[in-house]
This record gives sequence, C-alpha cells and structure tokens, in this order.
Amino acid sequence: MSTVPRMTRRRLAIAILLMVAIFGVFVVRLVDIQVVRAEELNTESLDKRAIGVTTYSARGDIVDKAGAVLAGSVMRYDITVSPRTVPKDSFIRGTGEDKVEITIAEAAAEIAAITGQTQSQVLAAFTTNPESDFEYVAQRVTTAQMREVRALNIPGIYPRQRPARIYPDGSVAGNLVGFVGTDGPQNGLEFTQNSCLASTDGSSTYERGADGIRLPGSTVTTQEAIDGGTVMTTIDHDLQWSVQQAIAEQALAIGAESASATVTEVKTGKILALADWPAVDPNNVNGSSADRMGSLAFSTPYEPGSTFKPMTAAMLLDQGVADPSSRVTVPYRWTSPDGAVVRDANPHPDQQLTLAGVLEQSSNVGISQLAVRLPNSVRYDYLRAFGVGSPTAVGFQGESAGLLSSTWSNQTKYDVAYGQGVSVTAAQMASIYQTIGNGGVKMPLTLVTGCKHADGTITDAASTEGTRVVSEAAADSVVQMMEGVVSGGSLSKALQIPGYRVAAKSGTAEIAANGVYTRDRVVSLAGLAPAEDPQYAVIVTFVKPSTIKTSAAAAPTFTKIMTQVLKTYRVTPSSTSPPNLPTTW
Repeated sequence: MSTVPRMTRRRLAIAILLMVAIFGVFVVRLVDIQVVRAEELNTESLDKRAIGVTTYSARGDIVDKAGAVLAGSVMRYDITVSPRTVPKDSFIRGTGEDKVEITIAEAAAEIAAITGQTQSQVLAAFTTNPESDFEYVAQRVTTAQMREVRALNIPGIYPRQRPARIYPDGSVAGNLVGFVGTDGPQNGLEFTQNSCLASTDGSSTYERGADGIRLPGSTVTTQEAIDGGTVMTTIDHDLQWSVQQAIAEQALAIGAESASATVTEVKTGKILALADWPAVDPNNVNGSSADRMGSLAFSTPYEPGSTFKPMTAAMLLDQGVADPSSRVTVPYRWTSPDGAVVRDANPHPDQQLTLAGVLEQSSNVGISQLAVRLPNSVRYDYLRAFGVGSPTAVGFQGESAGLLSSTWSNQTKYDVAYGQGVSVTAAQMASIYQTIGNGGVKMPLTLVTGCKHADGTITDAASTEGTRVVSEAAADSVVQMMEGVVSGGSLSKALQIPGYRVAAKSGTAEIAANGVYTRDRVVSLAGLAPAEDPQYAVIVTFVKPSTIKTSAAAAPTFTKIMTQVLKTYRVTPSSTSPPNLPTTW
C-alpha cells in the first residue's frame, strides 16, 4: 500500500522538475530575446517591416514680372510594385455577381494600356525580381493615368508622387528659361539660377503588414522635403509672345537665317522681352537643333553696322569736340590722310553734312571723319564704358563678350566708328541704347530681379546702381539727332508712329567669312520712344536675309514692336514737336 504513494510522489516530482526546466528554458530564451538581443532583433524586425521612401520636393518656379509661370512643376506619379506581394497567377476583383478572376498577365496588359507601355514591360516589373519589395512599373504618369491604374485594384501596386517640370507656353521665352533634362538643368535660367530653383528631397518610413499593405499611422518623416525658390524675371509674358511672333513672321518673309529682338525699360535696364528666332521649345527639346538651345541675343556676336553711330556721336559730344551742327564734306568714297578707305552705302555726289545730317543719312564717311577727332585710346575707353567687349550684368549662360581689340590699325580706327571691325551681342546693343536713352546713365541690364523663398524673403536681388557714361546733355542731343532719322531719313515713313516722337537708327553690316567681307548682311533697327523722354528701347536684328538685304527689312518689325510696347504700357502721346536740327550747310 505504501509503494503507490511513493511512485506518485516520484512522478509528481519528475513532472515538476520537467516543468521547471521547460520554464527555465523559456525564461532564458525570453531574457535573451527581450534583454540580451533586444536591440538587434528589434532592428532586424523593423528592417523587414519598415519601408523607406523618398518624399519628393518641387523645383521652384520661373515667373514673369507679373507672376505668370514660365517654368513650373506639376505633380506626376511613379507607378511602383511590390513583386513579393503580387499574386503569382491571379487575383479576384470585385464582389458578389461582379466578382471576376484576373490573371497577372491580364493585369499587366491593363496597366500597359493606360501608361503606353507594352504588356511585357509591365510584366517584367512584376516578375523579374519576385522577392523584391520595390520596382518601378512606370514613371511620371499623369494624375488621370494614376487614378486609372489605382482603380484597377491590383494587389501590390502603389502610386508615388513625383513633381515634373512643365513649360506652360512652350517656346515663349524658351530661349531664356532653358530646360531640365534627365541629367538636371541644361540651359538658360534653369541652369544659371539652379541655386535658387533647386529643391531638396525629404525621406520617410512606414511599416507594412505581412500582406505588404502600409499600416495606417505608421509613417515617420525622417527629413522634411524643401521646395525650391521662385526666380523672378523682368519678362512681360504677353509682350514676349508678341515680339517672338513679330520677328518670326518677318524672318520667314525675308528668308533670314535667324533673328533677335529686345525691349528694354530705359530707366531701369530691365529686359521686358528678349526674343530669338528660331527658339527652343522646352517641352520638345529634341525638335530644336543644338545651336538653338540657348539665346542668340546673348551668345552670338555680330558686327552691328550703323546702329553704332549714335554711340560714336555721344562720345564726340561728351568730349566737346563736336556738336549737332559740326560740319563735314562727305564724298561717296573717301581716302583718309593715313591711307584708309571708307565708302558710304550708296553712291552720291559730295554732300555738306552736319553731324545731325551724318546720322540722318547714315554716312560712314562723315562719322569716320568726325570720330578721329578723338584719340583711339579715348574712344576705346568710351566703348568699354558703354559695355562693348564685356558680358552684360545678366550673366546669361554662354554669354559672349563680343570682340573689341585695344589696338586699331589705320583702317580699323575708322571702321569702328560705324560698327565694323567690332562685334557685339544684341543684349549689349540693348544696353547701349538704354544708356543713351537714360541721359547717359548705364543701368545694369537685368533679366532676374531676385530669388523669392517660401517664407517671402528675397535673396540675390539685382543691382539697381547706375553708372554715368556720357553727360546728360550729350545723350539728349544724340536722341534728338536720331529723331531726324524718323522725320527725314530714307526709312522715315516706315518708322513713324502716329502721336509719338520716335528716335531711331538703322544698320546694315557686312558679314565677314575667312577674313573677307561677303554679300551676306546683318540688318538692324534700333530706337527709343517717346523721344522727348525715352521710356523704352527696342532693337530688331535679322541675320542673312535673302530677299531684302538692307535695314528696310527690319524697319516694319521695329515699328510694330514699338507700337505694341507704347500701347501695352499706355504711354502718354507726345505733346511737343521734334527739334528741327540743320542737317546740311
């Protein structure tokens, strides 16, 4: 009888010891997991369920003077997939009577029809790396496309936001704005103003369940996304469009190789329009040739011809060695005392011209005779002060300084007086005429006024400090003499704008090739209005026209643009008559 209780006690003791041992194993294991290896296991677990994602930021806008967007960012979407959570063969879509089985191949075809891909391309994203948690199916699709894809309810498909660059008006100011390519900003303001426009992407993580679905409330931002700043330009969007249309129309009509036009606010140096033809469309970069990606007005210098003459006159007046009534005898062909030969554009008998008459008749001979009243070094210094031989204050991508030699031959010292033997860009010419129209004070040519940040602060503000180049009296006298070109020159009928006094100067320059002047021409028209108090400077240039090879080809376009400018800004019509300066003696 006593053996039974002893066996029971022994079994109970063994059971208790076994339970204690098992419990001890669990305790040791629990301590190992929760204490000894807690950090390691938590990290490993988080790595398996936590997904890191990039939070894309938006590149800053480029806007015109009124805030209209010239380049901006729009929301696009990347369609991504988690192949690990995509059903291997098929899945059920819908419920009840609408329930239907969809194969993965069919799902791939549905997405491809929306994104414009092939079925095999989409299927490859699903299957190439079956254990992957992240693969791209399509990138930068529109909001509408994203919604169509999302409506398919395909397991494992996740849209992700990504800003993309847009140019709302295509080629309007495309020559200035530039574009962003796959390797980042490539041209124009997109490139030179990248420090303002550039954004900083952020990052975040979220946790997912075993089915790969994001767990609500699990997103943690690790770095905030920072959008780029706004580049504020001086461009008038509507005026830019009008100017582009005007030069394109005339360039095609006269068979020109290229064309440029500028509209500048005289008192400030702000560029209201700067157009090139042909010009790049940032939305279709591949549709433009490589040499048209930037701005010809900044990058391509040319010999300006007679539009240079008002600057020569200004330095003569400023030095007091000539005035509007200074007299010269002007033959068609003149040989200087040191053997240089100068000709006027068209044969004529000897003329008795004043300086005012020299500008009105655009005499190369007359301006050459007067120019050498100043030493070469003095004239060179004036040209440098006007900005010849230096890039403008804009600092545009690929901007040329032009060509201005510091040493002149016996022939060159005459040629420079009427714009040959020296080269400038259209932007430099805009600055020259701004200076003459502004009473001799050169303002920094301005395309960008500053960078505006999200908090409203503005950095990199453009300089507004002017520099006097010639006296106000000299500049004003030159403007008055230029009025003679409009009232009495050969192009007077084409240049007059009813109700306004206009000052202008034409230019027809020969184009050199291999050291020899050819029959090709650059034709220009530059001017100011209203002449009694210049507000706007307009310059129009056509390169290598094939039909009309004189400045008569540029005159109608100049008048059309200047008229548009005066109407756009509601400039008060002139209330005084132009001066009647003597042109002959």
